[in-house]
Amino acid sequence: MSLLPVGSFAALGIAWLVLVAVSFIARLGPVRMVRGSFVALPFILAALPLLFTRKGDPIGTVDLWLFDLTLSGEGLRIVLTIMLKSWISVQAATLLVFSTPFHDLLEGLERLRLPKLMVAIISLMYRYLAVLTGEASRMMRARASRAASLPGAPRPSTIWQARVVGNMVGSLFIRSYERSERVYLAMQSRGYSGHIRHLHDRPFPRNQWFVLLAALALLAAFELTAHAWLPRA
Repeated sequence: MSLLPVGSFAALGIAWLVLVAVSFIARLGPVRMVRGSFVALPFILAALPLLFTRKGDPIGTVDLWLFDLTLSGEGLRIVLTIMLKSWISVQAATLLVFSTPFHDLLEGLERLRLPKLMVAIISLMYRYLAVLTGEASRMMRARASRAASLPGAPRPSTIWQARVVGNMVGSLFIRSYERSERVYLAMQSRGYSGHIRHLHDRPFPRNQWFVLLAALALLAAFELTAHAWLPRA
């Protein structure tokens, strides 16, 4: 995705159709994959200034009273390309996460020589995210039980609610920090040295090497085709 040229919308469409086909093979369907990808759209707003900063054929002007902003066709092509690349890449990552067990993902990251500290942080974050969510839910229930009011009574002010939420966030941070210290000391007492050990390392069979090489060859062929023959806008 990142190596495709600007304006290669045909190649991006083919890549998305391949993801849709893989989602059907994985018995997930494109709806779940697309629904989980909209989390990336707010971050695409950082590319919007390119609409007015890239020089090219002007297609419109926005009057802001003090100055005018000229919308260029080149900037529009770049922004649309960035938007589609980000959107499709997040869908690919979503499909990978939905179709692969989490411990297999961690083992794959280790074999790709990702820093061990980063793999350990991801592993612990995944394992204790549910613990933090449960702690926050208990704090919300305690807040609701202490903030009961009679029907028709005035609601608390926004400032009071913001102060309570701030105190809850601070308390949750302190509890999380103290819990992490206890968990880390318990792990160290059991021989933890920064790396989660496995009893048996799974081998990488020869047929999987062939599948990996075939996938890399197909990706390289697709990339060359997108650069040389597929049309661009």
